[in-house]
Amino acid sequence: MCFALVAHDARKDELVEWVRHNKSYLSDVRIVSTGTTGGRISESFPKLAVTRLKSGPLGGDQQIGALICEEELDALIFFVDPLSPMPHDVDVKALTRLATVYDLPMACSQSTADLIVSGLCGQPTA
Repeated sequence: MCFALVAHDARKDELVEWVRHNKSYLSDVRIVSTGTTGGRISESFPKLAVTRLKSGPLGGDQQIGALICEEELDALIFFVDPLSPMPHDVDVKALTRLATVYDLPMACSQSTADLIVSGLCGQPTA
């Protein structure tokens, strides 16, 4: 099982807290993440298997997109900040489009992320 975890700057703390709340589900999941987000997750949870890609605006979003196209991901958790200007809005739209085309479960909020992780991972491990 492989999940991509991505968060905009204003939502990185929220994603780290979501991982904390769901780490028992994620203990057996391979995680790929864009640069800074992956660094924050790795620092907070060194036992999780996290592969850091490039920073989102520097190509990390495209790397996630390529993983979607190669059908390497089981879910995309992307905490987007809808209240800030998005200089990388095209990247967000591209990931949304690819997740839709490849029928990949995608969450942009804690509620939907909780549904995805519990649905795909079943019972949390101890």
